[in-house]
Amino acid sequence: MALKFTTTDQAAQLHGVKALVYGPSGVGKTTLCATAPAPIIISAEAGLLSLRKFKIPVIEIKTVEDLTEAHRWCSQSAEAKQFATVCIDSISEIGEVVLANAKRQVKDPRQAYGELLEKMMATIKAFRDLQGKHVYMAAKMEPVKDELTGIVRYMASMPGSKLGPQLPYLFDEVFRMGINKTPQGEQYRFLQTQPDLQYDAKDRSGALDAIEPPDLNHVITKILGAM
Repeated sequence: MALKFTTTDQAAQLHGVKALVYGPSGVGKTTLCATAPAPIIISAEAGLLSLRKFKIPVIEIKTVEDLTEAHRWCSQSAEAKQFATVCIDSISEIGEVVLANAKRQVKDPRQAYGELLEKMMATIKAFRDLQGKHVYMAAKMEPVKDELTGIVRYMASMPGSKLGPQLPYLFDEVFRMGINKTPQGEQYRFLQTQPDLQYDAKDRSGALDAIEPPDLNHVITKILGAM
């Protein structure tokens, strides 16, 4: 079989930007979908009221089978070609759907968490590896205390104890979405792209500032423009 050669810049342009964004409830992670290039939303949440002014197509996820079918549609259907960004809102809620399904199929609930880890890792990688599309996954935020140092850090939240800490390793871009105030007292939202003592974050592109505006089109354009 002949080897296929490419270059890192060409591969990045073809692969698209894959980003995980986490933050507290109400910070605007759902609204962030509207800032992505030509988005379609895969949602396991009922809270899409913040997007009522937009006409963004939504695939509703109620079962594991729905999720499998959504990926098949995104990767294979001709209709999906019109969308540049697949937004999953939220991966934490979808994890709850998978866990609930797994619990119904086993006698010992502890077995369900093993199935959750396996299925969700496979699902997240499958969506992350969609060719020719940007992928934005929103996640809840949770505090994690280091038992040795007592330091509390915040990171993306998933059901179970093992899946959440593994999430950042699956993405090149991991941002914390937060709210701050100007010196004049006005609130503004932002994306944190670099880690600190409290929050997990990373930007493997090296193209972003430590703080960026909550605009996925801006972030994606900046990343691709630096390649």
